[in-house]
Amino acid sequence: MATIKDVAKKANVSIATVSRILNHKEGYTEETRKKVLQTIEELGYHPNGVARGLISKRTNTIGVLVPSISSMIVSEMVSGIENVAHQTGTSVIVCHTESNGKKTMQYLHLLKEKQVDGIIFTSEILKNEYYEFLNKFNIPVVLLSSESINLPVPHVKVDDRLAAYHATEYLIKQGHSKIGMVSGNRQDMIAGLPRIEGFKMAMEMNQVPLSESLIVSGRGFSFKDGSEAFEKLISAHPELTAVFAASDEMALGIISKAHKMNIDIPGRLSVIGYDNLAISEMSIPPLTTVAQPMLKMGESAGEMIMNMINTGTVPENCIVSHKIVERESVKKIN
Repeated sequence: MATIKDVAKKANVSIATVSRILNHKEGYTEETRKKVLQTIEELGYHPNGVARGLISKRTNTIGVLVPSISSMIVSEMVSGIENVAHQTGTSVIVCHTESNGKKTMQYLHLLKEKQVDGIIFTSEILKNEYYEFLNKFNIPVVLLSSESINLPVPHVKVDDRLAAYHATEYLIKQGHSKIGMVSGNRQDMIAGLPRIEGFKMAMEMNQVPLSESLIVSGRGFSFKDGSEAFEKLISAHPELTAVFAASDEMALGIISKAHKMNIDIPGRLSVIGYDNLAISEMSIPPLTTVAQPMLKMGESAGEMIMNMINTGTVPENCIVSHKIVERESVKKIN
């Protein structure tokens, strides 16, 4: 197997020169660069795919920034991305940002140093500083389960407002008129506020009594958030017959807390979730929910970023359809 020493010897240059060319550093002529690249091809020297990337201007690597590595939603979306990447011979680097701005910028710098061909930015807001950094180095970016109103970045997501509207409307069509909501963070402009707005729209459009106290927000969308918010909601409104949870994890938190409070689901209280995670089928009772096709969304984002890398064009946004999956956690009443 050829080494960097072999390349330097045959090209009649120093090892340092070969290294500078491999790492896009300065200090050599264009003639020398071409000579070294030709020697690399002749000897079949491909260190970690870098040499091949130099020839093709690609590293066949994309970065994926995720806010929570343990999230069931994120794991399905990343699986979708990897499905597409694998088919195209592309590697995926997953970076766990924890929605921390400083950590996000550190990862963006790392991915730039790794010379990734593109980046998929998942489930959080693309701040101006992130966009300016990526734009400066001409790195293609796609937003997954996120969107930007003021930046020209394509996205893949469901219409959260409409999906929340349909979830609430489903409860109303099942005969419920005393409905509350356990929501994510109201300050979350991606999934928090839009789902609250969808809930309110459905209540108002169907002339169902609505007050702000019927919506209790968690810090996020976790099992714990759902459990804690539900306890506050049902204590303030014991008359409720149905609750819309802004995520399946929150819905499972509601079911767990309801069990501890001797509230029968769906006999006494109906619950509908949002996401259609695999675990929603395993709850007792199995959870009725809004299906957000995470795997398909990940695949769409993967196809979109590969298209941007290959053609240099910016594709149109992709709005993925949602649907209600009926199981056993919602009771029809007169």
